[in-house]
Amino acid sequence: MTLEAPTSSTSDRLPGAAAVAQWRSRSGPWLDVLAQRVVTADPRSEIAVCAPWTGEHLGSVPACTSEDVALAVGQARLAQQAWADRPVGDRRRVLLNYHRLTLDRQDTLLDLVQVESGKARLSAFEEVLDVAVNSRYYGIHGPKFLRDRSHLGALPFFTATREVRQPVGVVGIIAPWNYPLTMAISDALPALMAGNAVILKPATETPFSAIAAVALLEEAGLPPHVCQIVTGRGSELGTPILDSVDSVCFTGSSETGRAIAQQAGDRLLPCSLELGGKNPMIVLADADLDRAVEGAARACFGNAGQLCMSIERIYIQRPLYDRFVEALVAHTQQLTLGAALDYGPAIGSLISPAHQAKVHRLVEAAIAQGAQCLSGGRPRPDLGPCFYEPTLLSQVTPAMALSDTEVFGPVVALYPFDDPAEAIRAANASPYGLNASLWTRNLRLGRQLASQIQCGSVNLNEGYIATWGSVAAPLGGHKASGLGVRHGQTGLLRYTRSQTVATQRGVAIAPSFGLSPQQYAHLMTLALRLLRHLPGLR
Repeated sequence: MTLEAPTSSTSDRLPGAAAVAQWRSRSGPWLDVLAQRVVTADPRSEIAVCAPWTGEHLGSVPACTSEDVALAVGQARLAQQAWADRPVGDRRRVLLNYHRLTLDRQDTLLDLVQVESGKARLSAFEEVLDVAVNSRYYGIHGPKFLRDRSHLGALPFFTATREVRQPVGVVGIIAPWNYPLTMAISDALPALMAGNAVILKPATETPFSAIAAVALLEEAGLPPHVCQIVTGRGSELGTPILDSVDSVCFTGSSETGRAIAQQAGDRLLPCSLELGGKNPMIVLADADLDRAVEGAARACFGNAGQLCMSIERIYIQRPLYDRFVEALVAHTQQLTLGAALDYGPAIGSLISPAHQAKVHRLVEAAIAQGAQCLSGGRPRPDLGPCFYEPTLLSQVTPAMALSDTEVFGPVVALYPFDDPAEAIRAANASPYGLNASLWTRNLRLGRQLASQIQCGSVNLNEGYIATWGSVAAPLGGHKASGLGVRHGQTGLLRYTRSQTVATQRGVAIAPSFGLSPQQYAHLMTLALRLLRHLPGLR
């Protein structure tokens, strides 16, 4: 299937209802066509997908069952062996074709991601960038990562040892709704490069972005059935997926991640988990005020705060505190909320009325307990059913649920501190350890302090994009924020099994040539003493 939507300008700034209507008039029956790609033997029931901007019905996908998972996995296993047997250069070409197609079709993808998730266009563009960067990176470097490697053998000159990387088989990917394109396909790309098949279960709120991404992959040259899609609720499909795949990748809440880790542990199933975050930002007194304020707003309110790596706590050194807070309040009040298929609004919608209500409850409870609302703190029903103002709070105390609960919305708490050690202690006083941000002109001090922060990624003079976008480096969470990493060589090798093949030549690693066991032991002892002093053989 060719991923094309009818052409029309998306540059006009439109209110939400008009934007959805315009998109619907261009897309026609496209969502119905996409829904047909879901693996289901008998679509007995369906799941409705709604537009967060307006709440109106967009389309429906099958509510898959455990039988559908079994069917999808069976088809994937049949396709996987042929895919793994293809030269690695063929798989490389698919990923590089996908890189090109993702950039060429970005307007179609951006529109779909926006309408389905409610986010602002710049946040949607981050998803297109991420997919393009990952497909390029693994397309170029994947063959090198998968190459057989020679290692020192047991007996130098007599033992030839090679490490071989083999695909695990079928990888299950359970993706969240907050980044429906990126989280669905960017983790699948290294799995596919390694020669695996993929079973993808997107979130029920945002399935069409994932399905469109797979359609584009097949247009790039991926054979049918190598990447299969099942749609349905995680509570119903999670266990069947975990019971049938060979590796699992999950992005979502820490609570669900723990349950998945337990189930995976029962099967000794390899799993990688990126989970929740309550991410801190530390602003030292010498920081560039304007850059820090702009960076804080981007890190706190990008994707309306619906990002595992977004900042929810800001610690500002006291000499800069008042000026920083004043500037951040002014900057925040200038941010525009809205629904448009263009780059006008800075902040889009939350995903659902239920999620908006959860965010507002946390804010209201904190204010009732004495927190001061400096800006925002209100739903915006005049814009749509799920919009929420970017919110700044001060005087948040540990007694408030908001102080250590992941809000996953455009809400941030501000705290003064005196000594950097105090800020480090506060930043680390969390069960989470996903992302952190630190701002200072003294880069040497910044790197020293970064090493003391208990997070998988630390951005120096940035909020989150610097570490997220550095795909050659591994990225993962500490503590309750996850297991394993994505990105880099490790992000591909997590989908492989290593096999060591050692070939023994000439002599056996045992008494031979008439040597007694005692003579053999004496000879090996002398050899080990000698090898200690020979470069390259230690």
